Amino acid sequence: MPVSPTALVLFAGLLCSGAAASAAVPAGSATATEYAGDDTFFPQRSPWASVQQTIGTTIITIEYHRPAVRGRAIWGSLVPYHEVWRAGANEATTIRFSDNVRINDQEVKAGLYSLFMIPRPDVWTVILNRRAKQWGAYEYDPKQDVLRFEVRPRSNGHTDWLTYALDPTSDSTAYVQFLWEKLRVSFLVEVNVEALASARMKKLFAQRPNDWKVYCDAAEYGLEQGIPLHQALAWVDRSLAIQQNPTNLAVKARLLHEAGQRPEAIALMEKALQRARALKQSAAVTSPMESDLANWRQGR
Repeated sequence: MPVSPTALVLFAGLLCSGAAASAAVPAGSATATEYAGDDTFFPQRSPWASVQQTIGTTIITIEYHRPAVRGRAIWGSLVPYHEVWRAGANEATTIRFSDNVRINDQEVKAGLYSLFMIPRPDVWTVILNRRAKQWGAYEYDPKQDVLRFEVRPRSNGHTDWLTYALDPTSDSTAYVQFLWEKLRVSFLVEVNVEALASARMKKLFAQRPNDWKVYCDAAEYGLEQGIPLHQALAWVDRSLAIQQNPTNLAVKARLLHEAGQRPEAIALMEKALQRARALKQSAAVTSPMESDLANWRQGR
C-alpha cells in the first residue's frame, strides 16, 4: 500500500593519514578545519568525503579523508599496529548521530564524535571521543573517550581508496563499514525507532493540535507499522475533523480496508479520487488511489 515519504520522515522511527608518520600541520599553514569539506584551498592527495544514512528519523553522518593504497604496505607499516589512528587522513574522522543510539550494547548520546581506531593483526579497538575537531591523533586524549570496544577485522576484496559505508540491516539498525586495502572493519549502530517516533508524535500533537497533516501522517505511519487500527482510525478521524481532503480520505479508506471493511473502503476511496480529480491533482496522487480501487473491486 502506498505510504507517503512525508509520513516516513515524520514518524519512522542512521577512518590513516596519507602516511602514518606524516607531520602535523606546519606552522603558518591553514588550520585543520580549513582543510575540511568546502574549505579546502587546494587539491589533496587524500580528499574529503562524507556518507550519510537515515535510520527511522535518526541521521548518521561520517566525514573523513580518503587516502589511497598507492602500492604501499599498509597494516603494520604505513599504519602502525598498537597505536591510536585517525581512521582516515588529515583531520580525525568524525561520526555524528542526530539522536541517541546504541553501539556495542552501550548508549551513545546524540552529538558529534571523533572516530579513532587502534589496529592490530587480530583485533582492533574502535574509539568514540568527545573532542570532534582535531588534526590526526596528535592531541588525542583518552580521558575524552565515551566508548571503546573491540572488533575483528575481516578479509575483503581490494579497496584502493579508503571508504566508509553505512549499510542498513533493518528498519532500526545499520552497520558502519570501514574498507581499505584488503580489510573490512564493521560495527552495528542500533536506533530505538519506535520510542523516538512516539516521542516525536506526542510533541507534534502538542505543538500543532489543529494541523490535519500531522494527524493524517500519524495515521498513515500507524497503518504501515501495525499500530492498533482503532488508534490509527482515531488519528485520521481527527485529521478529517480539521480539514477533509483527498489525502486523509484515502488514508482512512486504506485503514478501513485493512480492518476488513471493503465496501466502506471502496466508497471512501471513490470519494477521495473524485475530489482529487476535481482539484486537478497530479497522477502521483490519483494513480495510487485508482490502483487501490481496482485491487479492492477484484477482492484483493
